[in-house]
Amino acid sequence: MQRAAFVIPFFVAVASLGSLGCAGGELTRASFVAAAGPGPQATLARAARPGPKEAVSRAEGAAFLALRVAPSLALPSLPALQAAPSLDLSPTLASRAAKTEVDRTAALLSLVDRCPADMALVGDRVCVDRWEGSIVEVVPGGAERLWSPYVPIDGHESSVRAVSRAGVIPQGYISGKQAEGACRSSGKRLCSGGEWQNACRGPEQTQFPYGADRHAGVCNDDIRPVHPVPEAGVLLGLRPGSLWSEGMNQAIINQLPDTLLPTGDRAECTNGYGVFDMVGNLHEWVDDPDGTFRGGYYMDTSHNGEGCAYATTAHDFTYHDYSTGFRCCMDPDSVE
Repeated sequence: MQRAAFVIPFFVAVASLGSLGCAGGELTRASFVAAAGPGPQATLARAARPGPKEAVSRAEGAAFLALRVAPSLALPSLPALQAAPSLDLSPTLASRAAKTEVDRTAALLSLVDRCPADMALVGDRVCVDRWEGSIVEVVPGGAERLWSPYVPIDGHESSVRAVSRAGVIPQGYISGKQAEGACRSSGKRLCSGGEWQNACRGPEQTQFPYGADRHAGVCNDDIRPVHPVPEAGVLLGLRPGSLWSEGMNQAIINQLPDTLLPTGDRAECTNGYGVFDMVGNLHEWVDDPDGTFRGGYYMDTSHNGEGCAYATTAHDFTYHDYSTGFRCCMDPDSVE
């Protein structure tokens, strides 16, 4: 009965979260103009914050995102026209300038449109979920409801699928095999180890998503002073001898204070690709039948490698506990 007491409140809270969707990621016209005008290197995290102004169009938003994905393809500013607006360009030169701008805009849009909105194009090779994976259950009639991220999906694998959403608690307690199936049910797949690392390291290929050196508190790797498993064991009255076997999948663990955070909560734990929480928060399974998860979690991002190099191979692909999560990948649409 104690376990249910911790799980039931979550369903009440998550119902209201689910109705919000990804509204928090809506670009505003003001942020687009500011970012895509004189300063195209403005960060995606800053520009994606909600605002009271009218939302930009899909094309405008796509162009802005593309500037973040491929800043080297930024639209030409035509400085000669700006510096000397009275300059009399020939119709041919003006036509060529206009065509160049159109062609580059089309190229930028094609980069963004190659992946779904909840995924980032990494290295022009693979689409990667922006946020750690969540699970929805498909109920009779085709409707979907959020699955509690504190409960394993054991026995329900055939009726669930993976989603990537900002501002929600991501799914722990999931095995690599289950994560693989959930990704596949959404038309995606688990990332390979190389794809995962490239996404984590960002365009600059740094040790951490945000840079070369570790900075405390940027990602959810704070390491609370009391380990959550023994704390949960005391609260649930578990025998000490069974703590590290029976106690590893208890729903209460990731609901304790200073443990698992909503996706994107640490806004600076990202990089130029716009993927979040690839270090800390939850371990993330990758496509390895022998079992590998990467990135560390909120209690450890260094014991098995530093930052994006972190990899645990101690468990098989069917293992799960409170710390194991995932994100999905997929091949991008081809450029025509």
